[in-house]
Amino acid sequence: MRIGFIVNDIKTEEAGFTTTRLATEATNRGHSAWIIGVGDLAYDPDEHIRARAFSVKPKKYKTSAVFLEELHGKNAVQERITVDDLDVLMLRNVPSDDFIKRPWAATIAAEFGRLAMRHGVIVVNDPNGLAKASSKMYFQLFPEEVRPRTIITRDNNEIKEFAKEEGGNIVLKPLQGSGGASVFLVRPDDVPNLNQMIDAVSRDGFVIAQRYLPAAADGDMRLFVMNGRPLRVKGKYAAFRRVRSGGDMRSNIHAGGKLALAEVDDVALRIAEIVRPKLVQDGMFLVGLDVVGDKLMEINVFSPGGLGSAQKFTNINFSRYVIEALERKADYMKFYGRNFDNVDMCTL
Repeated sequence: MRIGFIVNDIKTEEAGFTTTRLATEATNRGHSAWIIGVGDLAYDPDEHIRARAFSVKPKKYKTSAVFLEELHGKNAVQERITVDDLDVLMLRNVPSDDFIKRPWAATIAAEFGRLAMRHGVIVVNDPNGLAKASSKMYFQLFPEEVRPRTIITRDNNEIKEFAKEEGGNIVLKPLQGSGGASVFLVRPDDVPNLNQMIDAVSRDGFVIAQRYLPAAADGDMRLFVMNGRPLRVKGKYAAFRRVRSGGDMRSNIHAGGKLALAEVDDVALRIAEIVRPKLVQDGMFLVGLDVVGDKLMEINVFSPGGLGSAQKFTNINFSRYVIEALERKADYMKFYGRNFDNVDMCTL
């Protein structure tokens, strides 16, 4: 299998990233794995997509750290490949990371991925589905039963009225962005300073105001969904908890949160079942659901990370099963002469 991974920038990839783990696993299983930065894509005059891509010599790599060291080293394989000849193209870039400094890069992977589909390349997650999810507005397309009460606006008065309706307990965050940046927890005592908080968040666009979920004090759980179903191997789910550290309301690991074992209960499974039809409809192959209590806080469809964290608590290499699923999809396409609808192939 020939597989490509599009990332924001090859130089900023880390050994613990899920993308690096997937590329290592693919290489160890004998596949040809190429890492491509969004700025290295090109549309040539012959109407084919090509890219300056990096790979490693075919051999077994004990860890993703060893794999990445070679990918970044002088022995790395660099070629200008034809993306249209790949069997699978995984879009693993995070558009919000480029939203401010490199706005041209935010949507380019999905746009090139859409072109690659014309030649029968399996593109996951589906580019058209990702286009719908280009901001947190996508979250509002899921049933209200699984998400907190929300208002999205730039009007200070509307947000203040919403805060009043919620008893002064709300969360503010930008419509664009990730990683817990510019996220504020508003308590009743903070209402006099609400204007300043709103101004800080609205600098980058629209503001999301959400009902505060008391269960967030215990952190959240990341549950991976693959092919529309919770990823489960040998009775264990690909999931982990992120526990808040100190007084910081954010549970993101790089915002100070700590990892913990996750217990995937019937509530979480019910949430996954409710969102499954739309994830399948939008061609979302690999997704991360962030669950707080009986609600979803976020649905991560762009480069969901944490397979290594899930492995830490289960001793299961979930990357292997993701690559195996892609192998089956590549086989399906061979059986049908690379002539099958991409959105369907994403979740078969």
